[in-house]
Amino acid sequence: MSDFEAMDLVGAAQAIARKDCSAVEMTAWSLNRMQSIGKQFNAVFRIDETIAMERARQLDAMQARGESCGSLHGVPLAHKDLINVAGLENHAGSLIMRGHIPTQSAWIIHELDAAGQVNTGSLHMCEFALSPTGFNGHYGHGLNPWNPAYTSGGSSSGSGIAVATRLVFGSIGSDTGGSIRHPSAMCGVTGLKPTARRVSIEGVFPLSKTLDCVGPIAQTARDCARLLTHISRPNPQDSWCTALPNENYEAGLDGNLRGLRIGVPQSYYREGLDTEVERALDASLEVLKARGAVLVEVGVPDMARIHAMTALVMTSQAAAIHREWIESRPQDYADQVRARIEPGFTHCAVDYVDAMRLQKALTEEYLQTCFAQCDVLHIPVLTVQTPTIASTTTGDTSEILKSIAHLTYANRAINYLGLPAISVPTGISQAGMPLAFQLVGRHNEEARILKVADAYQQDTAWHRMRPTVSTQ
Repeated sequence: MSDFEAMDLVGAAQAIARKDCSAVEMTAWSLNRMQSIGKQFNAVFRIDETIAMERARQLDAMQARGESCGSLHGVPLAHKDLINVAGLENHAGSLIMRGHIPTQSAWIIHELDAAGQVNTGSLHMCEFALSPTGFNGHYGHGLNPWNPAYTSGGSSSGSGIAVATRLVFGSIGSDTGGSIRHPSAMCGVTGLKPTARRVSIEGVFPLSKTLDCVGPIAQTARDCARLLTHISRPNPQDSWCTALPNENYEAGLDGNLRGLRIGVPQSYYREGLDTEVERALDASLEVLKARGAVLVEVGVPDMARIHAMTALVMTSQAAAIHREWIESRPQDYADQVRARIEPGFTHCAVDYVDAMRLQKALTEEYLQTCFAQCDVLHIPVLTVQTPTIASTTTGDTSEILKSIAHLTYANRAINYLGLPAISVPTGISQAGMPLAFQLVGRHNEEARILKVADAYQQDTAWHRMRPTVSTQ
């Protein structure tokens, strides 16, 4: 058997294409890790062993017959539990949706199937996608594989854990205020939040339709590029999804950053930075500079106003989705989760309409301020280090919510503005936990931020580091 643990997604696909190994071999290896390591770190909700092995056998038979194979042919993946797979239960990390069995798969599942994925199961997530830490009061916390006393990040907690521990080679998560980027940063993997509406969210349980995005979590920027290439085809049945044609996002990953301008804000994003985070950010900029990028200091608009509008939209839309359940089954929500939804019931219609009306103007102001002199923005994912589970669960709920708000400080506005962003591993702290930086681009410029992230990863190995875990 090949050393699958050392492979990334692209390498795994290449190994199967070369017939160095079979889809059956790789899938059996992945399922074994799902059962052992996945359960050890509470990364997995459902393991589809019989279905996955049959799928792998079918894909091997196709390859043996010389049939055309997609660029994900035979590669084991697993996805966040709010993404529908026909005939299989998903409950969005909640008690309320237990027993929910969709009759149709999400658009992105169809697209990944067409590319040749082997879907091995569903992954742990925070209840209804409402936590940046990995908190789930019903099914237990996602445990960070670098140190299980620490948060894994959320709400796509299982996705971050699964990729970090090499249970699978990639995963689709969702992001409403950082929920792809948080677990990617805390678990030491790469995670891409696409432009709003770039990828269809049909068949994905919503938190806030205006802010929701789905995107890839994988080891490398190239892996994310391959996954995004397959999931970003326009969905003609989803009027919310952009009609822009998808791109081959791998095509531009040439490592050449000569003349590319990287904006580095000194206000807001650099305020109150943990010293180790700051050093890691500065070190990553030096790598990009050596690649030919030009560093440019840029300004930042009034973020307090943008954050207020973001919170108003998210909580109002979440309250509309959950109103009936909160009235009839309030005991089935964890206190943290219910406390984050309930402010949405207090907003008046005028304020909500204003928040939606101002979105375009505030986005233009952000672009004119931050991007007037640069091509890509370089900011933290987290301004603080990864917290412990105890520090985010012990004490008064209102105080806990204030504390974890620091985790979304650099991320939540990006969803309101609709911009693409990627979390990139950039170091290990003295406590032995991953550090990361974030690249933000203009709308529909995923190719550019992927190019920068990939160039950085060509000269560094932080994305190759993995926690020490046991399959016993």
